Amino acid sequence: QEQTDCSEGQKGFICASFNQDTTSLSVGTKTGYRLFSVTAVDKLDCIHEGVESPDVYIVERLFSSSLVVVVSLSMPRRMNVYHFKKGTEICNYSYSNNILSVRLNRQRLVVCLEESVYIHNIKDMKLLKTLLNTPTNPSGLCALSVNHNNSYLAYPGSATIGEITLYDANVLSTLTLIQAHDSPLAALTFNASGTKLASASEKGTVIRVFSVPEGQKLFEFRRGMKRYVSIGSLSFSADAQFLCASSNTETVHIFKLEQHSPTQEEESPTWSAYVGKMFTAASTYLPSQVSDMMHQDRAFATVRLNMFGLKNICALATIQKLPRLLVASSDGFLYIYNVDPQDGGECVLVQKHRLFDSGEEQAEHSEEDKPESASAQLVSQSYAATVALSSTPPSSATLLGYSEDGGAQKGDVIPEHEAVGPVCLDDENEFPPVGNQSN
Repeated sequence: QEQTDCSEGQKGFICASFNQDTTSLSVGTKTGYRLFSVTAVDKLDCIHEGVESPDVYIVERLFSSSLVVVVSLSMPRRMNVYHFKKGTEICNYSYSNNILSVRLNRQRLVVCLEESVYIHNIKDMKLLKTLLNTPTNPSGLCALSVNHNNSYLAYPGSATIGEITLYDANVLSTLTLIQAHDSPLAALTFNASGTKLASASEKGTVIRVFSVPEGQKLFEFRRGMKRYVSIGSLSFSADAQFLCASSNTETVHIFKLEQHSPTQEEESPTWSAYVGKMFTAASTYLPSQVSDMMHQDRAFATVRLNMFGLKNICALATIQKLPRLLVASSDGFLYIYNVDPQDGGECVLVQKHRLFDSGEEQAEHSEEDKPESASAQLVSQSYAATVALSSTPPSSATLLGYSEDGGAQKGDVIPEHEAVGPVCLDDENEFPPVGNQSN
């Protein structure tokens, strides 16, 4: 979604996203996009600055590979896929309406429009499935598991209540519907292994975590009761022990996913443990609203931002072996906080990085553009290696640009520049497929 309240300090910020393992930050701007390495606390390396198209409102990088997906406000129905290290376009596709979000893992690329979802095979960018007439989804809310072995996809199952459709993007079939909230959904995210799914509704007071693929409720966290808020982002830590939530308020909440085991309570017969047992016993016959309240956990740790009402995204990452909270804000800064994994509490700001240059910093950044930090390149399995992994082949009946369950008119995808053969990205001996023909 585009940034509307541009003040002097925002310097053309439009959007931001972390990659799948939180080693890289992508920022869309009025002049193009920037990719940063976030593998160190004290320095923020600008890996690449793309100026192929202005007003970038979607930019998504695949892990630490060279693949980046870009959508511009000047052509909001067209998705461009680039090999940014070689400066070449892998392919581009045009859709029947504005693109609202793009999600990717090493197996699938998912494009979400207001009333349809397109699933591509990322190895050759072929369209595998079009989900037409999905419930109206004006913000393009959807989540894709970064674990390509399951490739679960979650998106709203209703425009009026908080129902989640859980879909298997590898075998291309719906798994289950989860009745998550009474109000429409506002945020969704999977943990790294794709075994948990967190959700928040438009009210923003309660965050729930469900098991995947079963859809059983595992945790319920109360963000606050005083006011309804707009949850902007949800993100699990890599080990799924923590979940952070940022909103349009000045507070970021971090919740700890721990089961309170009864054995520990018996060993330490404290007053709170006794009251907890009484609550648990009472909740079996109290009204469901009351017992629900008893099972809600408060935040384990919090961050007070020095801003209010600005768009931001948060993520939990391990940087230089310590747990950190990253907040990229539309004020044009990346904030890095230390998180105490034992005691929680108020997190401490340790670094603040400018995402936009002031004049004298520009020369410095052009130097940084050239070498990507070695640590970022070593973080993930090479993309070229994953190309060899077997994927579900598209059925022979599926034609590119045609949806068998809705005809070509509404579900049409027009590949103006198709990828030819497998997309190879990391090995410098392999070249991305650059075809001259336009379809």
